[in-house]
Formats: sequence, C-alpha cells, structure tokens
Amino acid sequence: MSSVAVDHDDLAWILEACRASGVVSLIDNTRALEAYRDTMENVDPDDLEPADALAFWLNLYNAGALRTAGRAYDLDAGSVLRVPGAFTQPWATVAGRTMSLDDIEHGKIRRYGDPRIHGALVCGSVSCPTLRPEPFYGAMLDAQLDDQLRSFIAGGGGSVARADNTVWLSSVFKWYGRDFTNPHTMPNLVPANIARLRDTVAHWFSEDDASYIWDRAPAVRFLSYDWGLGCSVA
Repeated sequence: MSSVAVDHDDLAWILEACRASGVVSLIDNTRALEAYRDTMENVDPDDLEPADALAFWLNLYNAGALRTAGRAYDLDAGSVLRVPGAFTQPWATVAGRTMSLDDIEHGKIRRYGDPRIHGALVCGSVSCPTLRPEPFYGAMLDAQLDDQLRSFIAGGGGSVARADNTVWLSSVFKWYGRDFTNPHTMPNLVPANIARLRDTVAHWFSEDDASYIWDRAPAVRFLSYDWGLGCSVA
C-alpha cells in the first residue's frame, strides 16, 4: 500500500468557494466537482493506506452530493429527492467499477467499520450534517471524524431535555443505529438496542450531557428528518 496521500486540493477550493458564496457558488461549480471526480477516477484506493482510502471515498461521495444539491438548486427542485436518480444513478468509475452515491456509501464507506462517518457524509438536505470546510485527509482523519460527529450533535443532531428526561436524536441514529452499537458488523440495517445506542452516542455529546445520559438513562426520541434542500459549509 502507498503511504502517499491523494491530492484533494481541487475539492478544497470548491468547499471554500461554497462557504464564501453559498448556493451561487454551488451551482457555478458543478463542472469543477465533475472535474475533481474525473481526477479521482485515476486513483485506485486499494493502493492506499486504509485512512487515506476512507478519506478518498468520503471526499468522492461528498463531491457527488454537492453536485446533486447544485442540480436541485438549479432545477428549483426543493429537495435532492426530486432530482432523478440522486443517489442511485452512476456518479464515478473507480478501479473499473461504476458506482452511484449509494454504492459508495454502503458498498465502500460503511465497510470501514467507523460509525463516525455518519457525521461526515452530507446529502444536501436541511437535516444532514454540515459539510466540513476542508477535505478529509488520511493523516487527520481520526480527529476530523470525531469533530464532525460532535459538531453534528451539537448543531441539532442530538440534545438532552432534562425537564422530561429525554434525549432527542437525529433520525440518522435510528436508521444507522446498529453501526454505532455494533460497528464490527457494518454495514448493518438491523435495528439497534435503543438503550445501548443512547449510551454509545453519548460519547460525542458535551461532557455534561454525556454524564447526564449515563447517570439518568433518559428516554430516547427521534427527530423528524427534513429532506428540504439545504446545503451549508461550516
């Protein structure tokens, strides 16, 4: 395996442009996202160290999600779900295999067995995590993924309501709960044990909230997922 990280500079400037100019830049940079994808298609992630390979797939997926969000804005679609084949149509061909965003997420990314990826992947919707303002890099990936999941929770993906002893979680944790409680079986769509999920996810809450969760064992409720079009860069 190679110890050389892949150059993601082309994605870095797109993320910076989107952070500075928002939707306008997202629409204008559709071609640039496709050019970044074309460059990544020359990489064989099997030749990379595991952290570099996971960073590669995360960046390639998010570039495709940004392109889809840009198309949705351009079409005035209101949601990425109204873009035909948003997650199922081919997005990239890597090592001879043509893949959709769903293929990349479930066939590649989740197989690395790190549930923190659910705070790193974006879908162009109001309720999805906020996009990191920099690409993922193998050498920084552990810290980046930890920060992303903490930021997702702090930004609305999780909260504690002490008045009624309840913890509210994003529907992401309901859909992929087993990834958190049993990461060695990823990808897995079997429902998670709710109490175990609550206690596991608490690790990424603030220290005070985590202590409260572990001490008081609050009830768990899941937030409705807003698929309305919304794509922001932190």
